[in-house]
Amino acid sequence: MSHSIPSEFHTSTALERTSEHSFTAHLGAGWKVAGAVNGGYLLGVLGRALRESSPTAPDPLVVSAHYLGPSDAGSVEVTTRRIRQGRSSATLAAELVQNESPAISALATMGTIASLPDDVATTATPPELPEPRECVNVTEAGGDFIASAPLISRYDMLLDPATTGFAVGKPSGRGLLQGWLRWADGADPDVLSLLAFLDAFPPVMFDLGRFGWSPTMELTAHVRAVPAPGWVRVKVETRNIAGGMFEEDCELWDSAGRLVAQSRQLARQPRG
Repeated sequence: MSHSIPSEFHTSTALERTSEHSFTAHLGAGWKVAGAVNGGYLLGVLGRALRESSPTAPDPLVVSAHYLGPSDAGSVEVTTRRIRQGRSSATLAAELVQNESPAISALATMGTIASLPDDVATTATPPELPEPRECVNVTEAGGDFIASAPLISRYDMLLDPATTGFAVGKPSGRGLLQGWLRWADGADPDVLSLLAFLDAFPPVMFDLGRFGWSPTMELTAHVRAVPAPGWVRVKVETRNIAGGMFEEDCELWDSAGRLVAQSRQLARQPRG
């Protein structure tokens, strides 16, 4: 894609500054899932407001967001507040409000990812996946599913066939989804894209045969590196379901084989 053409994600997270620390944004209906705007996209909107409020430390290194209620398509207000300014990082708070009702309250540590040390020492390994052409495109799901999740059309989302048994009534029961992800418009991923990617896949509860909307209560994202161009490998899993809630851990690996982002979210079990 030409760098002169803004990506759909960039356009859909555009902000209008209303004061030094306040912005308005318009949430697009194309980013909804089960009637509510997707939490990863909302995290991208917050990430852009945090970036605009922290020009000397523009990248979200850590974002912890509490989702206070569902958001709908339409206008929202985003406000930020600087809590601490260090030499190489800054801590900011952010709040997203719609119709005078708080929808998200977040705390973030901002920095400059490209200037971080480039040494890597990890025991983590990327998920082993079939080639993209051998995976299942999520848009091949039934019409009812696509109609309830227009978000899917924003992505090229390809699932490992070993984790798609839920689509034919045979979930594996492992609590695992994995596959390939990139923007449908051909734009390469950037740092803010990673915030959206962390919450783009179907709920991992699908692999346990539990369907329906799983509202996120809290999501913490760690962004570790600027992603290389091309496909991103995604691994999403859960290990504990208790008290009507479950955790969902996500890893994003770029085309260079680097773990570029991680997240953990706590969500409520599907509501029918």
